[in-house]
Amino acid sequence: MRILFIYPNINTQVGFNYGISYISGFLKARGIETGLLNINEKLGYPLDMGRIKRDVLDFRPDIIGFSVLTTQYKYALEIARDIKTYSDVPILFGGIHVTMDPVETLMHDEVNLISIGEGEEAVAELLERGDPRGIANIGRKENGRPVIEPLRPYRDIAALPFKDYEIFDFQAMIDAKDGWVGLTASRGCPFRCTYCLNHKIIEIYKESGHLPRGYIRRHTVDQMISEVEYLLNRYSGIKMFIFDDDIFTFDKAWLREFSERYRSVTDMSFVCNAHARIFDEETAHLLKNAGCRIVKFGIESGSDRIRRKVLGRYMTNKHIEDAFAIADKHGLHTSAFVMLGLPYETIGDIRETIDLLAAIKPGRFRWSLFFPFVGTKAYSIACSSGQIDMEDMKKLDNFTDETCMRLGPDVDLYCDKVKSLLCAFVNARTGLEHTEGFRHLIEEIENMDEKTWREKKESVLKTVEKLNEEMEKSGGLHYTVRYNPFMGVRSDWKDDSISA
Repeated sequence: MRILFIYPNINTQVGFNYGISYISGFLKARGIETGLLNINEKLGYPLDMGRIKRDVLDFRPDIIGFSVLTTQYKYALEIARDIKTYSDVPILFGGIHVTMDPVETLMHDEVNLISIGEGEEAVAELLERGDPRGIANIGRKENGRPVIEPLRPYRDIAALPFKDYEIFDFQAMIDAKDGWVGLTASRGCPFRCTYCLNHKIIEIYKESGHLPRGYIRRHTVDQMISEVEYLLNRYSGIKMFIFDDDIFTFDKAWLREFSERYRSVTDMSFVCNAHARIFDEETAHLLKNAGCRIVKFGIESGSDRIRRKVLGRYMTNKHIEDAFAIADKHGLHTSAFVMLGLPYETIGDIRETIDLLAAIKPGRFRWSLFFPFVGTKAYSIACSSGQIDMEDMKKLDNFTDETCMRLGPDVDLYCDKVKSLLCAFVNARTGLEHTEGFRHLIEEIENMDEKTWREKKESVLKTVEKLNEEMEKSGGLHYTVRYNPFMGVRSDWKDDSISA
């Protein structure tokens, strides 16, 4: 049996698909042949239907499996629709979007089958049996109606075969990301943020009779050390490991063991995610000793009202300030994630986000525009607000360039100003030396009406460049956009090899 995976990842960052790597490793261990079309223009594979057709026909799959993100859903349907014109091979859709919105996905003519939740065992059983009826986690159509089987219990990920890196052109991915290599040591998250998929996954597993106690699972430290050694021995140009776990620091006993073992096999630094509410001195100490270079925190908004009422992020600004202070004390470079254009967000809420960044002075911060992922509580909240432009939502393929939220003319205008110039806004509010130019500029920008802002936007960006040059000459601490258009990095960061 042969399965060809297709991963549309168009007009967005190069991303490693953990789901495909796990499933492919599981299938190969059972003697099933796998292949992948990793469609991303930055990797030399643009959305080219002719090329996709040649590759599909050359591989001669028994089934074609798409891994689908919501922002890439339209591309997946477009590719599947074209495949149907020259092949009658069954098409299976899986991935986050399918789990969040299974029935709508299944009822498209282009889609024969869906896989919900974790797919290793389900896809293997489907390929080995050939008949989807009665296979847990699989959905199908019968007489034009959706039939979705219950979910099977959570799998112990430590018992899974090794992830398949070879299915990707992994060296090309390392090179495209300047040495950034992602890893994941766990599945699951203890928190239930409204904009994330975790609360939905817990909900649908409960509906199938599975309690969530086994949702958070980890690989053993031995397994992770072996994976690090495998990557270092097999690939070149690795400069930094990025642990993409939702919260890498949640299990402190595991972290203690990892911190002792990691340094015994490599002096390569790494990056990981933490949570401000459960970040303490011991955690910071363990990370630093293990070789952590950057610790990332999702703060999302500086508005306590927005965090609680819209995002389900039950932490205070004090929690956030303390976490960043502890990380700084232990010599860890910090990264803060924030969102703009949230449901019910006001200009005052956005200013609170700017002020919080200015107060905690992270090593870097990244920003995105809120995207209402179908199936999440945040999607329901956004729908109830009446602030989603549904047509624009269908057009978006990332959440950094444009927004589908319409919060009112004044808020939309302010959001666009801040999205375009967040570094300058933060510089103006830090109270640091030599930032007077930023303060004067931001005062001017805040007073611009929409017409003036559109006319002067390009000249404002050039003014910011000049102010940055002046800050460099004066030695003043400030933030500038680096690595990508939605990241601000503090000027005392000198290692150009790290972009996480």
